[in-house]
Amino acid sequence: MARADAAPRLATALVAGAFFMENLDGTVIATAMPQMANSFGVRPPDLHIGMTVYMLALAVFIPISGWVADRFGARRTFTSAIALFTFASILCGISHSLPLFTAARVLQGIGGAMMVPVGRLVVLRVTEKKDLIHAIATLTWPGLIAPLIAPPLGGFITAYANWRWIFFLNIPLGILAFVLSRLWIREEKRPEPPPLDRWTFLFCAIGCTAFICGLETMRLPRIPWVQTLLLAALSLLMAFMAVRATRRAAFPIIDLESMKLKTFASTVMGGSVFRVAISVAPFLLPLMFQTAFGLDAFQAGLLVLALFAGNVAMKPLTTPILKRFGFRNVLIVNGVITALAMAACALLQPGTPRVFILALLFLNGLCRSLQFTAIATLTFVDVPAERMSSANSFSSLAHRLSMGLGVAAGALALQLGYALKGQGVAAFHVAFILSAVLAIVGILDSFKLPLDAGSVTSGHRPRRAEPTS
Repeated sequence: MARADAAPRLATALVAGAFFMENLDGTVIATAMPQMANSFGVRPPDLHIGMTVYMLALAVFIPISGWVADRFGARRTFTSAIALFTFASILCGISHSLPLFTAARVLQGIGGAMMVPVGRLVVLRVTEKKDLIHAIATLTWPGLIAPLIAPPLGGFITAYANWRWIFFLNIPLGILAFVLSRLWIREEKRPEPPPLDRWTFLFCAIGCTAFICGLETMRLPRIPWVQTLLLAALSLLMAFMAVRATRRAAFPIIDLESMKLKTFASTVMGGSVFRVAISVAPFLLPLMFQTAFGLDAFQAGLLVLALFAGNVAMKPLTTPILKRFGFRNVLIVNGVITALAMAACALLQPGTPRVFILALLFLNGLCRSLQFTAIATLTFVDVPAERMSSANSFSSLAHRLSMGLGVAAGALALQLGYALKGQGVAAFHVAFILSAVLAIVGILDSFKLPLDAGSVTSGHRPRRAEPTS
């Protein structure tokens, strides 16, 4: 058992490692699809179902993650999720048919749905408010870098080994995480766990299924707009029914009460819009470098790694910046800088000096990291302990759906660029400008925050603080 003073740091490091493993597996198979399709005797596009069902399982089961943690205990749930994720990775690696692989990805998604939000819940429960920025910065880092290194890593493993090793590498990592979680995380369990809010869960499951399927139709060369709009309408209807159900439930799994807190509401609503905008860059940049600039996958990957370098460089600076300027000022000013840095990508041309491209992407990485950490930390600063489980589930669901929507938003923006500018680099410029506008929309909620929002965590003391509601 870890010492009491070291327990929060050890738990945070462990959960961050689990986050990295889950985030990596969400997209790492993208570059391995041709070889996997050959193994299964199917077409490469058929492998998209492996990514779709994984995202779908995450979206469906995240809402009940808090209830499961309260019912069975956070440590038991977290360790069981690691075990399920690792076992599913083995099944993925030994699969010899697409149906078996798809079923294994569903199991892997269920494990990830329990592992990520429950892991964050563990960290929130053991971390003091004053240490929350550092803890959330550590947890945010895997989600930022995994989508950037997943394509080149998957390509490297596929080229020099076999696609099955993408999943077999999870086995030692999963075993180590399982053992350490038993040693470093103490068990906390509610004496009288509440009953499951079944109706809200059902409506959320149907709504998320329709939402994810609607996103997948946007990946098609020719979008079936009637089908997409019907799925969007169904997801909105189910969202409405879920809100009604959760308001009537004695113990709701979706915490709408926390939406009365300015900090929580701002980061869930405006923060989700901002995540959608920011998630466009890892999708558009490699595509632009390869299709419009004529670079190969390896060269494009090296350029995109500048984003990763910016993310890493910002990590030790996040706490001092938030302490000096406060959450509200950082979210507004850094949000604007992030949007401008995204819009500046519309200046890039095939002949642009590589040094300028690297510097611009490094700046993007710095701003992305600071904004993501500020949003993720501020989300929970005012949430009371008794509502942390349901608030964490709600926030996790919003985060997952917004990240998934980012790719779809990028695809739509690019299609609009093609329609306006034709097949060329100018189409990507249109997409980046639209993404920057969306990022500006995402920071508007931050203007509603009081000057001293999150001061108990950041330590920032404004000269004239507004009362916190």
